[in-house]
Amino acid sequence: MIKSVLSPSSHTLFSLSSPTPPLSSHSHPLRHIHRNPHSLTVNSIGIRCEALKSAVSEIKKKQRKSAFQIENLTTWLLNQEQAGEIDAELTIVLSSISLACKQIASLLQRSSIVNLTGAHGTVNVQGEDQKKLDVISNEVFCNCLRSSGRTGIIASEEEDIPVAVEETYSGNYTVVFDPIDGSANIDTSLTTGSIFGIYGPDEQCLVDYDEDDSTLDQAKEKCIVSVCQAGTNLLAAGYCLYSSAVVFTISIGNGVSAFTLDPAYGEFVLTHEDIKIPKSGKIYSFNEGNYDLWDEKLKKYLDHLRQPGANGKPYSGRYIGCLVGEIHRMLLYGGIYGNPNNKNSKNGNLRLLYECAPMSYLIEQAGGKATDGHQRILEIKPEQIHQRTPIFIGSPDEMDKLEKYLA
Repeated sequence: MIKSVLSPSSHTLFSLSSPTPPLSSHSHPLRHIHRNPHSLTVNSIGIRCEALKSAVSEIKKKQRKSAFQIENLTTWLLNQEQAGEIDAELTIVLSSISLACKQIASLLQRSSIVNLTGAHGTVNVQGEDQKKLDVISNEVFCNCLRSSGRTGIIASEEEDIPVAVEETYSGNYTVVFDPIDGSANIDTSLTTGSIFGIYGPDEQCLVDYDEDDSTLDQAKEKCIVSVCQAGTNLLAAGYCLYSSAVVFTISIGNGVSAFTLDPAYGEFVLTHEDIKIPKSGKIYSFNEGNYDLWDEKLKKYLDHLRQPGANGKPYSGRYIGCLVGEIHRMLLYGGIYGNPNNKNSKNGNLRLLYECAPMSYLIEQAGGKATDGHQRILEIKPEQIHQRTPIFIGSPDEMDKLEKYLA
């Protein structure tokens, strides 16, 4: 018969017991079982063992986690590696990114104390004034990726061309990132974030950039071609939210998971598993200060959202000024976010490679949609490193409604 025994560690152990006496050295155990009419047959043993394994698996799934049983990001990544979802090199790259995010979170929390607020006095390639933490966070990301030894090319929003990492020229991955999204919020201690995407490059390059040389040679051009890939080629993407909590959200192509930084341990702990965006939502996020600069179709859509619905209430307008914050709220509560083109910005304000493609990858993995108003964001192949694009992103039902107005 099959009986269960509780071990000291509270796990259930299963064993086969039989009232029959020990077998002789000449008897075969399976033959002995056949001679006992009340014992199990060979086939039934196999069937019941399989059933037993299935039952144990279900029990483990339903068991409530202990208050002290946590899964941190490192363990989760190793489990994904063992399951064949990612390889060891990508595990190291993602771990190095999480380390960069921890460092940036610490810098942000102490920015006012150690005088890291305010402008740096420089302008990036997009013509934007850089904050002190823009420059510092970019260095933090680059250094962490260099030390990983697994990246071939890194490209940042704050750099004018992709940076080939000499120490890791043998690496297999291209990492693109925006080290601080929403940096205008730093001085007022509002929500900011970091965004990253990881590609497997078509071919690798090594760039020896000379600041006095304004032209790109063939090696540099190859590097740019390698970086300028459509979002459909992404192997992984994610963001880190810096707010009342530090949340590291990631997808490696099999759903979306979020990890919250536990300051007691200094570890990212799994808090949101297999996130699914709600099919619809009652929150919209557009910078309505640009309302008069938008085309008439989009204006009609916004006018519709402001009208009371069946419940007598209009949509709620929320605008954080940080893409990471907008996407994080949307993943949990649904809704729609838009950064459209306008009369002053023909291509919108957000970068395709560093911001729109990684976020679109995450949203689609969670069941949402992302377009530029006409085309799926992930299918747009950048022609330039810092190319901008309009973007509408959110719950599938809300996106379908928007597309009807823009058609």
